[in-house]
Amino acid sequence: MNDMAEALRIAVTLVLSGDGDLWEIVLLSLRVSLSATALACLIGMPLGALLATQRFAGRGAAIVCINALMGLPPVVVGLMVYLALSRSGPLGTFGLLYTPAAMIIAQTILIAPIVAALSRQVLEALHLEYDEQFRSLGLGRVAAIRALLWDGRFALMTVGLAGFGRAIAEVGAVIVVGGNIDHLTRVMTTAIALETSKGDLALALALGLVLMVLALVVNAAVHGVRNSEGQLAHA
Repeated sequence: MNDMAEALRIAVTLVLSGDGDLWEIVLLSLRVSLSATALACLIGMPLGALLATQRFAGRGAAIVCINALMGLPPVVVGLMVYLALSRSGPLGTFGLLYTPAAMIIAQTILIAPIVAALSRQVLEALHLEYDEQFRSLGLGRVAAIRALLWDGRFALMTVGLAGFGRAIAEVGAVIVVGGNIDHLTRVMTTAIALETSKGDLALALALGLVLMVLALVVNAAVHGVRNSEGQLAHA
């Protein structure tokens, strides 16, 4: 019990003192996860808007596939990206394996289906609500999608935050393609796993505290966005 208390004390000290190694890991985690979230939103939100507003052959199958991809096993995604980026793979010449770029690619593949599926649900509900009005105004396809994206901006912000929350907590895929290399590809989740296995509970706890704070911040942001949306709806 005394050992745990001492480890927690050291962990808090590491966080508050601005330990260089700790914050290097935290900043890399944020850079990787924010980049992956931005890419996933650029891919997933337009795809969600397309599925929400257009009717075409195979739409139902596409929705089923997107929903199924939300449950992709992270280690399988990591393996696929590893094979693609390895020297014998089709993208091996770029030398991206065991770099932050490889981790961003893996996280993007993981969260893009989540963003696409949630965006479709949000925009499809709005499309059903406004479709008749859009028709009466003679809005074209692009203009209608722009109007839906603007009206659903708060809900879509929540979708983006959900994607970031999924990315920042990822461990399986990033450890496969990143290798957990010190000062290069070590992020919070992989560092926690490594330091715990080494018995360095202080650093693991410090990173865990930061990760928990980030999770709270993301959830608070989601709650704030929803409250803002509700206030505007009743205004």
